[in-house]
Amino acid sequence: MTAGGAQYKGVLFAGLMITAEGPKLIEYNVRFGDPECQVLMMRLKDDIVALMLASINGTLDKMSVRWWPEAALTVVMAARGYPGEVKKGSVIKGLAAAGAVEGVQIFHAGTRRDDGRIVANGGRVLNVTALGATVAEAAARAYAAIDLIDWPDGFCRRDIGWRAIAREK
Repeated sequence: MTAGGAQYKGVLFAGLMITAEGPKLIEYNVRFGDPECQVLMMRLKDDIVALMLASINGTLDKMSVRWWPEAALTVVMAARGYPGEVKKGSVIKGLAAAGAVEGVQIFHAGTRRDDGRIVANGGRVLNVTALGATVAEAAARAYAAIDLIDWPDGFCRRDIGWRAIAREK
């Protein structure tokens, strides 16, 4: 881009699909990937705003980028019907209890507040992210939090992280 007169500074996210023939490029984005970013933010020790400003100012090479040693894992909760037609407006309860699980942070992706309640407003609705000493521990915490969320119109996969967990054994 610089050679073409349009220097780029910022985030470049490559969407990849792992196939039997190896990785295949699906897309480039000039933003953080969602939900991929959540695990990074949970592990990042340094201030993301300072890092982004350093990128803009050309001083990123002078900055510290440090990571917490814990593993992080995100489980997406989606509205029934996703990735197709989804029903919007279903009430989601239990978020405070779920967010109180040790090491868990809940990121809202497709919610809105309606009359004091949190309701689904899209396909991928919540990202339940957890830290743990191992991937297995992070997964256990994320799923423990999910089990506290009362949302009959939502679902999630129950196999997130299985390859990494198998490698830990």
